Amino acid sequence: MEQMAKKRVPVTDEEKQKSYYKYFEQEMAQPSPEAYAKMLNGPLRPDQVLQFKDRNRLFEPGYLEAEAGWCILPDGTGYLANLTKMPGVTPEMFDWFFAWHGLDNLRYKIWNPEDHYKAETQNRVRALDPDLTYQEKLWDTTHEITEDTGMGPDQIVINFKYPGDCGFKAELIGTDACAALVCGKGYGKGQPPFAVPPTFMTHFVREIEGGIELRSRFWMGWNYVNGRDVKVLPDGMRYPDMAAMSLALHNVKEFTNLAAILPSLYAEEKDNWR
Repeated sequence: MEQMAKKRVPVTDEEKQKSYYKYFEQEMAQPSPEAYAKMLNGPLRPDQVLQFKDRNRLFEPGYLEAEAGWCILPDGTGYLANLTKMPGVTPEMFDWFFAWHGLDNLRYKIWNPEDHYKAETQNRVRALDPDLTYQEKLWDTTHEITEDTGMGPDQIVINFKYPGDCGFKAELIGTDACAALVCGKGYGKGQPPFAVPPTFMTHFVREIEGGIELRSRFWMGWNYVNGRDVKVLPDGMRYPDMAAMSLALHNVKEFTNLAAILPSLYAEEKDNWR
């Protein structure tokens, strides 16, 4: 499947002068028809879902039954899984990009020029601290984001967390089981009952021959609060099927493009923290 070409998000004259603006201008990498088909061929069965309470199963070798797909569970919460192969990308590049892109809106736009409008870290001092690792630059920071995940532009807040503070086996990060792990709690800034309900997301990275594979998971309507898994979607509410499927297609699109640009972007800009 090829999605219909969309108009690109606006850019400023100042952004056009930046060294990485060329990534905004170039043609976006197109996902394979098979990647889109996995999201369009109907929802996963509930028994194929990795439940939020079982998220440490990601550290197990091999693959789970459903590495790509989405569904709405009987309790109304949503779920999304996606697997993206990223040849030529290293775990260091992935961690760098998440620490780097919130410092300038164009850095978010080049990730997905058709759907990403802005991403602004609210913790610039931490992101610019030269004594912190890429991972530490991101932990406990908040990004205010505007993006279109298929339902129109929406304002979203993401609070990135240290995985060990969210119930993950942090001691396994940096091993063969898991080369990198980005996780956070997000929610929409729209009016209740939530344009985007509270969601816990995870980007789980494993090294493979020639690059990495990214195993993304979104648990829509869940959070980790004071050491407990908490269903934060109000009883009686149901996450819309179309919103879940649209987010799944968006995930396929954005990470396909990031995989294509990240090796050269990192080589050119890794020391550019302005």
